[in-house]
Amino acid sequence: MGLTVRPRRVLAAVAGVVLLLGTGACGSDDEDAASAKVEVFTWWAEGGEKAGLDALVGRFGTDCAGQQFTNGVVAGGAGINAKQVLTARLAQNDPPDTFQVHAGAELAEYIDAGRVEDLTGEYDAWGLRQALPQGLIDDLTVDGKIYSIPANVHRANVVWTNPQVLSDAGVNSAPKTLAAFLRDLEKLRKAGVESPLALGRDWTQLMLLEAVLISKLGAAKFAGLFTGATSWNDSLVSGAIRDFDRLVAYSNADRDALDWPDAQRLLIDGKAGYQLMGDWEAADLEANGFTAYDWFTFPGNKNAFQWLADSFVLSTGAPNPEGTKCWLKTVASVEGQRAFSVAKGSIPARTDAATGNAAADGFTAYQQSAMQDWKSATPVPSCAHGSACPQAWQNAVNSALSAWSTTHHDTTALQKALAAAANQFTKQG
Repeated sequence: MGLTVRPRRVLAAVAGVVLLLGTGACGSDDEDAASAKVEVFTWWAEGGEKAGLDALVGRFGTDCAGQQFTNGVVAGGAGINAKQVLTARLAQNDPPDTFQVHAGAELAEYIDAGRVEDLTGEYDAWGLRQALPQGLIDDLTVDGKIYSIPANVHRANVVWTNPQVLSDAGVNSAPKTLAAFLRDLEKLRKAGVESPLALGRDWTQLMLLEAVLISKLGAAKFAGLFTGATSWNDSLVSGAIRDFDRLVAYSNADRDALDWPDAQRLLIDGKAGYQLMGDWEAADLEANGFTAYDWFTFPGNKNAFQWLADSFVLSTGAPNPEGTKCWLKTVASVEGQRAFSVAKGSIPARTDAATGNAAADGFTAYQQSAMQDWKSATPVPSCAHGSACPQAWQNAVNSALSAWSTTHHDTTALQKALAAAANQFTKQG
C-alpha cells in the first residue's frame, strides 16, 4: 500500500523541541494534556456504528473526567482500510492506545506478536466473569488469559423475511427444519419468485454454510471444526455441504458480484423472500424505509446463538495505559454497553445490562428477543466474523467458496478444500 505513518512520539518530540525553543519552560502543561489523551482506533465513521461510538464517548466523558477522547477512525472498506493502517502503525511501534477488533480468534495474530496486553485482572476486578456468559468467556480465553473487552454482541444466524412475498406464495409460518425451509423456498419459486433467497459474495456465503453446519452438527461439534475436535471430513459435514448447495440453488445468480446491502435490496424490492444476515440488518432495513420485515433463527439453530462481538484492547506500549483502562472500563460497564447497543442495533454482551423493562431502555422488539436468547442459548463462534478463526483461515475458506460458486458446484471438491484450509491451522485429519 506504500503507507507512510510517522510515529506520534517522534512528532511529539519534534514539537516539544520547537515549543521549548519558543516558550522556555512552559511545556509541562502541554505534556500533561498529551498524556491525558486516549486514542481510540476504529472504522466506525458513519451510520449506526458512529452513533454507537458517540454514545460510548459520551459515557467516557462522564466516567473518566480528565481524560480526553481522540478519534483514530479510518473509514472505508468495512474495516479493511483501518486494518491496513493499524498494521503499518504497529510495525513502526506507533500503537494507538486501543483499537477495535472482532473478539475471539481474529485477535490471535496480535496476541502472538505481543501487540496487546493481558486484561485478565480487569475481568476479575470489574466482575466480567459474572456478567458475561461462560461460553463467551471460554471463547475469549487464550492459554488462560483474556485480551479484549467486548462492547456488544451481534447474532449471525438470523433469517430476515419479506412477509408480503411469503404470504403471496402461501408461506405463513417460519420453518422449523432445514427440510421445511427448502420446501418453502420451492413454493416461492413456483409462485414466480426467481431468487427466493437473497445472497451475496464470499463471507455472506460462509455465513449461510455455517448456519447449515450448526443445524447438522450441533453447537459443540460445529465449534470443534475450528479447534480440531471435529473433522471437516466428517460425513455430517458432507451432508451439510450438500444441503448448502441446495439452498444456494434458490439464490440470485449474481450473488458473487453483490455485497450484502445489494443482496438486501432484493428483499426490500420483493424480489426475494429471505436473506440470512447478522442482526445489523434490522437497523439497515429500517434506514432504507423498509419496516414490514420479520425474522427467525435459522432452522435447526434454535438453541445456538452464533455470536460476533466488537471489542477493544489495551495496546502494548500504549501512550496512556491508565486512561485506556478507564475507556475499557466504560466499554465493559452496564451503562456503556446499554448506550452503545441501543444506538448501534446490537445487544449488550453483559446479560445484566437491561433493566426490568428493556423496551424502556430503548431496545427494539428484535433486540429484546435477542437479549433473552443470549441469556439461555449456547454461544457459538463465527469464522465469517473472526470469532471462530483467524483472518488467514477465513480468507482460505472464502477462496474455497468462491471457487466452488463460480465453477461447477462440486461439493466433494469444496469439502476437500475446506479440510485442507483447516489443516493449515489445526491437527485434524
